[in-house]
Amino acid sequence: MKSSLKWMALAASLVWLAAGCTTTVRYGDATSSKPLSTDFGSADLQQIVAKMVDSMLSSDATAEITATRRPVLIVDSVKNKTMQHIDTESITDSIRTRLIRSRKFSFQDRTTEKALTEELAYQQVASEKPVAYGQQTAAEYMLTSNLSEIEQSAGRVKDVYYKFTMSLRNLKTGELEWADEQEIRKEKIRSVFGG
Repeated sequence: MKSSLKWMALAASLVWLAAGCTTTVRYGDATSSKPLSTDFGSADLQQIVAKMVDSMLSSDATAEITATRRPVLIVDSVKNKTMQHIDTESITDSIRTRLIRSRKFSFQDRTTEKALTEELAYQQVASEKPVAYGQQTAAEYMLTSNLSEIEQSAGRVKDVYYKFTMSLRNLKTGELEWADEQEIRKEKIRSVFGG
């Protein structure tokens, strides 16, 4: 009798453990700002892109530059100066997309230079009316961005500070027309028990 009770208890324990090992997958809110860690996340990306692009578009410098026409802008890849692996291409794409939607600038895209060169080379031999090399519109302005991080820990507290800086440079004069920065600070307090 005792032996069968032991086996039943063991079986119940195994069933309980197996039930606790299930994985649940569900859709989340893409715009959620709830941080899951101190790492740079999707909400941080959305917040930084929205605030920085809106700051640039509402500046007096941009109003003056775009008052009578849509100047050609090139958005350089965001430079990652953090200790994390961050998909800076995604940040660059979000900045460019938001700026394109504003309809204030025309664009050149450096991220597709290799594909453009290959296409132009192909057209030279395969097309009746190829686009000639050197006929593309030159960029007049360049937008550059840097993401940096400072991390500090003391006892159970981890503090991570992010700073995102963007600058708009006039390529003809070399002058900075606009610059701004956005800061994010995240704090993690480790519980007394556990991780």
